[in-house]
Amino acid sequence: MISHSRRHCVVELQALPSRIGQIRRIVSAQLRHWQLDPLIDRAALGVTELLSNVHRHAQPDKTCIVEIELRLGRLTVSVFDSDPRLPELRDTRPGSLETCGRGLALVAAVSEAWGARLQGDGPGKVVWFSLRAQPAHSAPPHPVSIGAKPVREPARTVVVAVEPGAAPAAVPVAASVGASVGASVGASVAASVGASAGARPG
Repeated sequence: MISHSRRHCVVELQALPSRIGQIRRIVSAQLRHWQLDPLIDRAALGVTELLSNVHRHAQPDKTCIVEIELRLGRLTVSVFDSDPRLPELRDTRPGSLETCGRGLALVAAVSEAWGARLQGDGPGKVVWFSLRAQPAHSAPPHPVSIGAKPVREPARTVVVAVEPGAAPAAVPVAASVGASVGASVGASVAASVGASAGARPG
């Protein structure tokens, strides 16, 4: 059974190996919905260890409740079961012969805080851990580079005025050719006009 609200999700299950993987996927999906992707790996690992402890140690049955809550910038994952025996964190230093309690050591390693307490409204206990919640931010958009080409102004037109009748039309000269070329063309036109005027009978 699953129930959830905007910042609260509760799942009731039997802590069996076949269900633990399913709960891990539910926790991951819920954190994605809350945009807490950076916490998925640690939260999924922590809840897996807590449910594994219920499967190994809880008596008389394996029924438990997983609660995920997001409040005041902190994610808390809690596992409730009907066994009133509180778990103990054992010595996990290299060379230690302790084999029990290593799951809790892993929970302590991946979380920022953890604890266990008896349920106040019934038999059993709750074991929990918490993580600071920092929503994943979308990556800023990459700057877009726009290659701008220089805009060239159209070439200006130089018009040389001559005596009416001496030339059929104005002679355009592109300014980009240079002032010297324009002057040379102007001189040639002027010389042509002069020669034509000298040849005309007076």
